[in-house]
Amino acid sequence: MTAPRRVRNLVVLRALGIGDLLASVPALRGLRAAFPTHRLVLATTPSLAPLAYRTGAVDEVLGAHGLRVLDWPERTEIAVNLHDRGPKSARILDALRPDHRIGHRAPGWDGPEWNPTAPERDRWCGLLAAHGVAADPGDLRLTRPQRAGGLPRVVVVHPGAPQISRRWPAERFAKVAQGLHEAGHRVVITGSTDELPLALRVAELAGLSRRQVLAGRTDVDLLAALIARARLLVCGDTGVAHLSYAFGTPSVVLAGPAPASAWGPPEGGPHLTLSVDRLRHGDPYADTPDPALLAVGSDWVAASARTLLASLPRRTFAV
Repeated sequence: MTAPRRVRNLVVLRALGIGDLLASVPALRGLRAAFPTHRLVLATTPSLAPLAYRTGAVDEVLGAHGLRVLDWPERTEIAVNLHDRGPKSARILDALRPDHRIGHRAPGWDGPEWNPTAPERDRWCGLLAAHGVAADPGDLRLTRPQRAGGLPRVVVVHPGAPQISRRWPAERFAKVAQGLHEAGHRVVITGSTDELPLALRVAELAGLSRRQVLAGRTDVDLLAALIARARLLVCGDTGVAHLSYAFGTPSVVLAGPAPASAWGPPEGGPHLTLSVDRLRHGDPYADTPDPALLAVGSDWVAASARTLLASLPRRTFAV
């Protein structure tokens, strides 16, 4: 009797947020194509598992919390560092005692030097190319969730962002939301549970009802379905922006400390990134919004939203 063939494991570390995961999709697909017989295990934030599986590249999600030690007792043939350039992330993967390592140059790791100016998707595809693995930075689209078909086609306004430097003023989001609402579009305000007070404030200033506030009421899977189905997304440069890129949903994205050239949408998509680049300070940890973001006025955002919506079949929603 022939013994069963042992599974070979390829473990990838990317324990960050929604945008970080989605920016790594081209690299994950490149690894999937290069190692079709390996079990591709993605060590990432547990709540992102639905999105990870939607890439079609991941066989298993290993729950990871930042740069803590991974609970992975199985043998690891290949370890891939898509988290950062190390050394902490490199040490976490070293603890798995892999036979082969793919990552940027770090103690014990052979690879290309970190390029701080490379666009995020290009950086990871370039890393793989240096290790002989082909990946297409434009291969970032996800299939639309089935549950999206049962959702209304709304305009999503997402005012939150993890860092203050990326938060456009609530009053400006409210002005844009109010204008879209008065033009006959069904507007909803999204956000995390922690962002519920902000979402409620935007809704109140915009004259929207609490029923239109979905902040704290959507998990990652439902949020993805909502944005996949949406007519338009208006948001800062944060994870939900990358959902619009992944599903091809028209979006107006307000860029702050990071320029669109680093984290922005792919060329040719229905996306507009607004920022005043010459004013950018570029400090993501600043305790005030970046001047490049603050220089974006609500009238500019509203006009951009109208431009994108004008290309879609017009439909009026009752609230």
